[in-house]
Amino acid sequence: MVVGVIVLAIFVIAAIVGPIAIPNPDALVGPSLAPPSLQFPLGTTQSGQSVLSQVIVSAQGTLIVGFAAGLIATVIGLIVGVGGAFIGGIADDVLNLITNVVLVIPALPLVIVISANLAAKGYTTSIIVIAVTSWAGGARVLRGLTLSMRSRDYVAAARVSGERTWRIVVVEVLPNLLAFILSSFIFSVVFAILTQAGLAFIGLDSPSDQTWGNMLYFAQNSEALSSGAWWWFVPPGLAIALVGTALTLINLGLDSIINPKLRAAVRTRRPRKDAS
Repeated sequence: MVVGVIVLAIFVIAAIVGPIAIPNPDALVGPSLAPPSLQFPLGTTQSGQSVLSQVIVSAQGTLIVGFAAGLIATVIGLIVGVGGAFIGGIADDVLNLITNVVLVIPALPLVIVISANLAAKGYTTSIIVIAVTSWAGGARVLRGLTLSMRSRDYVAAARVSGERTWRIVVVEVLPNLLAFILSSFIFSVVFAILTQAGLAFIGLDSPSDQTWGNMLYFAQNSEALSSGAWWWFVPPGLAIALVGTALTLINLGLDSIINPKLRAAVRTRRPRKDAS
């Protein structure tokens, strides 16, 4: 988990400081397709732009889309899954039907179709499209967990004592779902980052946005692979992979801390290891 936090913190710092320290990452600063050197640590693009500068500045746009879309998708999943299951009745049936319909539609093709038919492009469009198409999986699991908690003794006791429904959900239900909520959020962020990169790579995102996906798009359009300019497309691809790995490590660490079953399993294993 510590490694994941450190790696993610590096990219977050780059996302915050990068646009300030490098106001114009598209500036022509060197020769065309110069390989990595002391002057240009990650080489240059076909137009003579610094790849390092573009990677640093593009961190902001990529992380904004990833975390914003992940947060919205998680909130929608909470409202639909937890709210519907706890309220029950027709509302739950309708929300469950909508969730099942969204689940049977492949997310990535749906995102591509929607993005291709939208005139507006940019961060906001990507965030909304990705969030609206990626909440159903989390909502389905949250609904199942909430249904099992709704009939437990402490929830029944809260109802008998006259507690309001919203307070029961906030105080009694959500804390017990915290591990899965965090896990759902993290994987939604990873999905959003990968999806945005995929949309940009196939030309369905605004080319003026500074993102790692757009870097891959321009490298592919300029035939960087066939010309051997690996330093143009490897850094943004590696950055996406590192962020995804960091978030996965953080998720595993948080799960072992929050999940009581995993904590108990770790405690029972430790004496055996010490005894040996």
